Amino acid sequence: MAMDTMKSIIDINDELAQINFSRFFKHHFLYNMDTSYKKLIFLCIGTDRSTGDSLGPIVGYKLSNLNYDNISVLGTLDDPVHAKNLSEKIMEIKRCYANPFIVAVDACLGRSDSIGHINISNGPIYPGAGVNKSLTPIGNINITGVVNTCGYMEYLVLQNTRLNLVMKMADIITGGILYCIDDIHKIISSQCM
Repeated sequence: MAMDTMKSIIDINDELAQINFSRFFKHHFLYNMDTSYKKLIFLCIGTDRSTGDSLGPIVGYKLSNLNYDNISVLGTLDDPVHAKNLSEKIMEIKRCYANPFIVAVDACLGRSDSIGHINISNGPIYPGAGVNKSLTPIGNINITGVVNTCGYMEYLVLQNTRLNLVMKMADIITGGILYCIDDIHKIISSQCM
């Protein structure tokens, strides 16, 4: 577990992973939030067609029952946001929401000693970077889960990622968000008055 104002790292094998995630997520949210934002969007990126790239849609699925008028979830198992429709979804966000605060969630590849780490960082996510795709950066903060190693045959590596690891990450991320979502909702709601 490590935290600074730019990046926080949570090891999913830490027994306090969910509590730490919640604390760090709230910290990054508050650090980057200002009164110009009236809506929160969780943009969960990935596809259910690849185990390693399914973290975003699984998190989106688990958050899809949030029932707040100023919080939306895009990217679920039923309606994923992925490389082929990301630009279209970004245009939809710009068209439908006035200056939303966006939390981008995605899987990523990293060093072998980083597998099982969840990173929360300030600024946009660069989706597709792990598989050498150049997609539109998006997000005020981003959450990434290191699901496997990078450097060689990335698509095959993503296909052979253990679902257990992805599910454990998704549980920690969604549990951590749900733990502090009422506080975050109150902050956003107070800015809408």
